[in-house]
Amino acid sequence: MAQPEALKPRLVLRFSVVLILFAALLFVPAGTLRFWQGWAWLAAMFLPTSFFFRYLYKHDPQLLERRLKTKEKVVEQKIFRIAAGLIFFPSFLLAGFDYRFGWSRAYLRPVPLWLTLLALVLIIGSFFLIFWVMRVNSFASRTIQVETGQTVVSTGPYRIVRHPMYTALCIFFVSTPLALGSSIALPCFALLVPAFVYRLLNEEKILRQELPGYSEYCFRTRFRLVPFVW
Repeated sequence: MAQPEALKPRLVLRFSVVLILFAALLFVPAGTLRFWQGWAWLAAMFLPTSFFFRYLYKHDPQLLERRLKTKEKVVEQKIFRIAAGLIFFPSFLLAGFDYRFGWSRAYLRPVPLWLTLLALVLIIGSFFLIFWVMRVNSFASRTIQVETGQTVVSTGPYRIVRHPMYTALCIFFVSTPLALGSSIALPCFALLVPAFVYRLLNEEKILRQELPGYSEYCFRTRFRLVPFVW
């Protein structure tokens, strides 16, 4: 693992690049900086993230090092990344163009203010759930792998569902188009949910084979993604 001194510039660079990328995906197609929902969404995403990064940099830099790794080794996970990318980027562009041309207002129904605000709250809540996951599971990497010393985590949110990180991400992606005021982009963002289902089913297959005690954990914790549903 990298030393904290070497990790900090990588985190700052990654954070800055992602912030610029999301701003471009929203404001370039919107054609204006007066897209207030875009600014609110960026704040709801990046303010909690910056706090969590600072906390984890101080208390668990090894986790952040794992989160910086993006190269998948499993074929199914590579397929997931390609499919998710093909959904992810066009969905944000669609929300921006929707603000410019008013498609939701013209052809569907405009997103009411109360729903936009509720979606922003859900986005912030999803990041707190992600932070909770990282606090109890230092092996919560972005890639699917079993590392030396890794054990089954069954505390915190893992007592409720087997994949709380994906639960949080699904909440985030379904809430995002509503926070951006785009009804027309909602079905596109919702396509990411079955993509995550595909990912977690493959992940469970790997963990059952390679992580001792995971099959027993699955028997004790019935629900994968949504409590009392699935």
